[in-house]
Amino acid sequence: MPKSAIVPRVKSDSGGTITFFLALGAGRQMCRLATTFQTQKQAFSYLQKYRTEFERIARSRLASGELEDGIVVLSML
Repeated sequence: MPKSAIVPRVKSDSGGTITFFLALGAGRQMCRLATTFQTQKQAFSYLQKYRTEFERIARSRLASGELEDGIVVLSML
């Protein structure tokens, strides 16, 4: 299985919601992480802290087809 990574193209949807792209070989998958944080900076810091776990969860959800409008939706651990 190709190694995946979080591509550092991040944008804030609202408050502590972060949208990021999971790199899967040559492809990219959009993911959205909803947090209870008030700022994008706090949410991004949280995403980076648990990056490996979120990558694992995102890959698992993608493989099982758990998508909402083509996006892997994640929430806080």
